Amino acid sequence: MVVCGDDGLAHRLAAELRGVYGEQVTLVVPASERSVRPPVVVRARSASALLDRVVTAAAGLTGNGGTGAGNGTGGTAPVGEPPGGIRLMEAAEPNEAALAAAGVERADALALVYDDDETNIRAALTARRLNPRLRLVLRLYNRRLGQHIEELLDQAAVLASGGPADGTGFDASTTVLSDADTAAPALAATALTGTSKVLQTGGLLLRAVERPPAGSGGSADPGLATLALLSPTDSHGPGGDQGPALLPDAAAVRDGGGRATVVLEQVSYAGPALPDGRGVMPWFASLFSRRLRWSLAGMVGCVVALAVALWLVTGIHPLRAFYLTLLDLFAIDDPALGQSVGRQILQLLSGLAGLLLLPVLLAAVLEALGTFRTASSLRKPPRGLGGHVVLLGLGKIGTRVLTRLRELNIPVVCVESDPEARGLATARRLRVPVVLGDVTQEGVLEAAKIHRAHALLAVTSADTTNLEAVLYARAVRPDLRVVLRLYDDDFATAVYRTLRAAHPRASTRSRSVSHLAAPAFAGAMMGRQILGAFPVERRVLLFAALEVSGHPQLEGRTVGEAFRAGSWRVLAREESGDAPGLAWDLPDTYVLQGSDRVVLAATRRGLAELLGRRGRAGA
Repeated sequence: MVVCGDDGLAHRLAAELRGVYGEQVTLVVPASERSVRPPVVVRARSASALLDRVVTAAAGLTGNGGTGAGNGTGGTAPVGEPPGGIRLMEAAEPNEAALAAAGVERADALALVYDDDETNIRAALTARRLNPRLRLVLRLYNRRLGQHIEELLDQAAVLASGGPADGTGFDASTTVLSDADTAAPALAATALTGTSKVLQTGGLLLRAVERPPAGSGGSADPGLATLALLSPTDSHGPGGDQGPALLPDAAAVRDGGGRATVVLEQVSYAGPALPDGRGVMPWFASLFSRRLRWSLAGMVGCVVALAVALWLVTGIHPLRAFYLTLLDLFAIDDPALGQSVGRQILQLLSGLAGLLLLPVLLAAVLEALGTFRTASSLRKPPRGLGGHVVLLGLGKIGTRVLTRLRELNIPVVCVESDPEARGLATARRLRVPVVLGDVTQEGVLEAAKIHRAHALLAVTSADTTNLEAVLYARAVRPDLRVVLRLYDDDFATAVYRTLRAAHPRASTRSRSVSHLAAPAFAGAMMGRQILGAFPVERRVLLFAALEVSGHPQLEGRTVGEAFRAGSWRVLAREESGDAPGLAWDLPDTYVLQGSDRVVLAATRRGLAELLGRRGRAGA
């Protein structure tokens, strides 16, 4: 594996590939004096112009490229192999010479995670020419451009390799990821359960949970599947030197009564939910203020009372009484001359009510126009709200996290200081309450009901703002679960340790985006079918989505027959139709068809056997 980058994500990704997947990794970074670069927030270049240049450059991918690798060193300098089994190499930029020196021609996969989109695209074009069978993983901020780049590079790989048009027969693929999309599920799960080790598949968030041994007072819920038996805790007992047993069969689970288990379960929310905002009344409530709503309700009640009184006094039909009341209310010329005194008095009262109704209607129109034109159209936190997540920041990361939280039906209250923030439109569409204000100012977090919240998720782009908000929230609520996003991984670790020491009974998580994004990038480097990985003591379980067709170990077999203890286990089958999703309750007698697509858990060696690859030691 080759990883090229210029910030913390490259180092974290290399460590993930080496430590979790056991891969041989070459890390290409800029020279020492160039290793620290400010993050690129906004690219001034036009995406369409950049795509035009990319398409032009890609025209030569299927031909014989130049021999730029032999034209000097290109600023590369091999450094050697540091501790940890990662070969480190310095290069000013990922040009053809640098990629050739890193061994791209022999590599299985290449990750380009520079913070500049154009640098990653230019290097990807070069790498695809050097090795058409290479798996490429790119970090791009422009999602729409990324979709075009995926299609372009995949097509180039098919043409350059001379393979079939559908790309079958080789494992080359291009995957474009962004920090925001990969970090959002982990941040959402951390706010809900306190762990960022999650797996996203089929619209679900899954996590691995350790359960105590049977009979020790723990829960007997097996979850979706039993993934592993942990090492025995009593080192003096029989089998005390055993390691964890991955993917055990039912007999092993039954006989391992004294060992804790690791089970797979869905991340879900069981607390109170926010109103979904659908229907007439929620729309009416968000459009008008509370005082104006009470005024309108009072006027409606007055009109009804006058209509009932007219019906009782005159004895006419109730509908006619209501109609005449409205005529009097709007001063339509129908005087009650020659009628009873009661009718005349009611007409005067109706006219007076009409005069009172006029300013109320005018206020409603003005308030509605102001609501549509300003940010005050955003919902305010409802009274009595509790058990929700307070989300600070609606930028790139915050918007993705908000969407993921609402997909899980978790109530959210957002806090944003910029009235033009990109995530306000998403919050308005999802009917999520928003507090506009500087979170460092007193009273802003109180307006978000922080004292009754389940968790605080601080994901603004400023580390100091996130830290200050968390410290203030802890002063208000010492036991509050807090999750804060910090740019630097070392700083995040230091903050976590300090907050844990100051509040040992509260849940604290500090995460850098590179820490959360690295597992997704690493899984993509292993192949598009890899969904993620869970560490189990010193071993690793991989999760993959595979087409049953072409795998004799699965096709035509029942789920029970396809299960190989210690190697792989089919967990779910993708369902098609009007309501696509995952079926987790597959019976052991279900026969896997060639058209099925399944999600399975496997060891590294087991997955390598399924995919026809060479297994690695220590799987």
